[in-house]
Amino acid sequence: MSFLYPLGLLGLLGIPVLIIIYIIKSKYTEQTVSSTYLWILSEKFLKRRNPLNRLTGIISLILQILAVTAISLAIAHPMITIPDSANDYFFILDGSGSMRMEYGLDEEGNTLTRFEEGKAQIAETIDKAVDGSIFSLVYAGDNTTLVFDSIDNKEDALFLLSELEPAFGAIPLTTAVGDAQAHFTENPSSLVYLVTDRYYETNNNMTLLHVGGDVENYAVSGLTYTYVDKLLTVNGYVTSYMSDTTLTTELYVNGNADPITMGVVVVAQGKDTPFQLTARVDQFTDLRVHIAEEDAFAYDNSQEIFDIESENSYNTLIVSEAPFFIQSMLDALLNARMDVITPEEYTGQRGYGLYVFDGFTPDAMPADGAVWLFNQTASLEDSGFSVQGELTFNKGELLELSTSTASSLKTLVQDMSGDQVYVSRLMKYGLYRNFYTIMSYQGNPAIFAGTNALGNREVVFAFDLRSSNLPLLYDFTVLMRNLVNYSFPEIMETSSYYCGDEITVNVPANCESIRVDAPSGDSSYISTESATAYFVPTEVGVYTVTMNVSNTQRQFKMYAAVNEEERLPVVAELELSLQGEATPGGFDGKYDALLAVFIALALIFVADWMVYCYEKYQLR
Repeated sequence: MSFLYPLGLLGLLGIPVLIIIYIIKSKYTEQTVSSTYLWILSEKFLKRRNPLNRLTGIISLILQILAVTAISLAIAHPMITIPDSANDYFFILDGSGSMRMEYGLDEEGNTLTRFEEGKAQIAETIDKAVDGSIFSLVYAGDNTTLVFDSIDNKEDALFLLSELEPAFGAIPLTTAVGDAQAHFTENPSSLVYLVTDRYYETNNNMTLLHVGGDVENYAVSGLTYTYVDKLLTVNGYVTSYMSDTTLTTELYVNGNADPITMGVVVVAQGKDTPFQLTARVDQFTDLRVHIAEEDAFAYDNSQEIFDIESENSYNTLIVSEAPFFIQSMLDALLNARMDVITPEEYTGQRGYGLYVFDGFTPDAMPADGAVWLFNQTASLEDSGFSVQGELTFNKGELLELSTSTASSLKTLVQDMSGDQVYVSRLMKYGLYRNFYTIMSYQGNPAIFAGTNALGNREVVFAFDLRSSNLPLLYDFTVLMRNLVNYSFPEIMETSSYYCGDEITVNVPANCESIRVDAPSGDSSYISTESATAYFVPTEVGVYTVTMNVSNTQRQFKMYAAVNEEERLPVVAELELSLQGEATPGGFDGKYDALLAVFIALALIFVADWMVYCYEKYQLR
C-alpha cells in the first residue's frame, strides 16, 4: 500500500491526545437519593440485564481512536498496488460519414448511431480498466486528431470522448493507423483498438471493435437538369444498397415546402437506377430531389442543385441612345435584370454588376462593377486610357485579330474564327495601363480589355458598333460570350460537391470579404488576398457564400453531399495491421482504497453515536 499524501498520517498524533483526555477526564460519582420500592427493583433489573454498562467508557475511547485513524488515512489517501494488472490502451475512433448510420436503440428507446455505439464501447473498456492504466485516443474525423495521449484519469478521458462528433466525409485511416504504429513500436505491450464500421481482412496486433451491420440505405445522386421554355427536366440516379425495392422520388423547386411532382422507380439492389422528373415552373433558381422512404441513413436521401447561370450573373445597366446590338446580345448571354436608360437619365446610378456606356462618357468611373465602354470621345479618369483623336476612313478598314499567345488573351479570343471585321471610323486611344489588345488597326487598339485603376475589369471598343460589320458576324457572338465570361468569372464551377472536397472560389475585383455559412449556421471567412480562395465543406447541406464587393453583397449557394464511399462501408477492405511483435505484460495497477476508508469511518461514527446514546440512557 502507498499513500498519495503521506503527511496526512500526522493526524495519528491525535490518538495519544485522546488517551490523555480519557485518563484525566472527570468520572461520574454515585449519590444516594431517596427512592421508592419500584425504583430499587427497576435498578436491580437494569443492572442484571445490562452487564456491559461498565465497558461503555472504554468502547467510546476505542471508537474515537478508530475515527482518528480513519480520518488520518482518508487525508493520506491510501492506494493499493496490484502488480502487472494495468495496461496501455490506444484507441482509433473512425469518424467518417458512415458512422452516422443508425445502429439500434438505446435503453430509453432513442436512436443510436454507429458512432455513439463506438464511443460507448470505448467508454466501457476504459471503465473496466484497472486504475493506473493509461489511455490514448486518435480520432479520424475531418482531421486526424490526438484527442488525449497517455492520460490515467478516467473521468478526463471519458469527458473528452463524449465531446466528439462524427464527420461527413470519406476519412482514410492511414494517418490514424500511422499514429498507432508509432505508439505500438515504442510500447509493444500496448493494447490497440480500432473502432469502425468497416471490415478488414486482417488486423494483426490490433483489436477490431466493429459497429457496422446490414441496414437499409437509399441514396439519390448525379442530378442534372435542363430548363427550356419554362419546362424543368431533372435527371438523376437512385440506389438501394441492401435490397430490391420501389422508391418514390419527390421534386421540390425554389425552396417550396411541398413537392411539385413525384415519381416511382423500381430499383435493383446495388444498381444506380436512372429516373427523370419534369415540371413546368415560371422561374427556377434551385431544386431538390428527395426519396420519400425512410432508411437508416437520412443524409444521402436528398440532393440539391442551384441554377449556376443565375448565381453567377450580374444585373446590368446600359446607357445608350441606340442599345439594340448590345442589349440583344447581353440579353441572350446573361441571366440577369437589365436596365436601359439614355445618357440624359444617367445620374451616377450604382448597384450594378456591369455598366455599359455606349457613346457616352460618365463623370466618374463606377467602382462597384465591371465596365464596358463603346466609342468614348473623351478621356475618363481611372479608365486606363486617354483619347488622342479620331481616325475617319473613306472606306471600311480591316481590323487585325491579335495573335498573342498570352494565356489571358487566349481566353478572350477563344473560338473566334477570324472573320474580317471592317470599321469606317475609329477613336485613337493611348494605353497607359496593362491592357490586352484583342483587335487593332495598324497598331492602334480597337478592342482591348484589362483592369482599371479601381480594380474592376474593363472592356473598351474604340468604335461605334453601327460603324462596323462586327454585329453581323459569327465572331460577334463568340467575342461577346468571351467578354461576358471575362467580366463575370464564375465564382464556383458548379453547385454540387462532396464533403471533404476542396472548393475553389474565384475572387472578384474589389472583394472585401468572403463569408461561408455552413448548414449548421457556423460562419467562417476565407482569404481574399489572391485571385482564388479555397474552403472545404464538412457538413451535409446547403452552404451560402457571401461576398462583399465594393459595399455590395453577392450570394452564391452550393450543396455538399455525403461521399459515395460512405454510403455502403460493408465491403472487405485491404489488410490493416501493425508491424512488430507484441510483448505480454502490463504495469502496476492501483486500487483506490479511499472509498473503503470513508465507509469504515461512517460505521465508526454510527457506532460511537450508539454508544453515546446508550450512556445517556443509562444515566437517566
